[in-house]
Amino acid sequence: MTAHDPGIDDALWDAVADPSRRRVLDLLVARGDATPTVLAAELPFTRQAVTKHLGVLERAGLVTSRRAGREVRYSVTASALSRASELMTETAKRWDARLARIKAIAEELHAQESRDA
Repeated sequence: MTAHDPGIDDALWDAVADPSRRRVLDLLVARGDATPTVLAAELPFTRQAVTKHLGVLERAGLVTSRRAGREVRYSVTASALSRASELMTETAKRWDARLARIKAIAEELHAQESRDA
């Protein structure tokens, strides 16, 4: 497991916790890059809301922006998306281990109660 800045990890979790932001991210993954106006045309919320979501995703490092004339185009940062995937996998493994310990304790308690009965 690679050491990472916990603040960055928290920003990733915050960014992907919101279903609307995940939809924006999914669209960007599918499209390659897009403006907030183009994304808003495919989403059930305004361009301003899309822009706010893109700001959160950008602060988390999941997307980058670049100016193209008067437009701002956003695209997914592949390395950050990979880090988000790693982070979720690491967290799932920790939770699986915790749940396995809880299950073992519960089974031991149940076995002990059966012997005592």
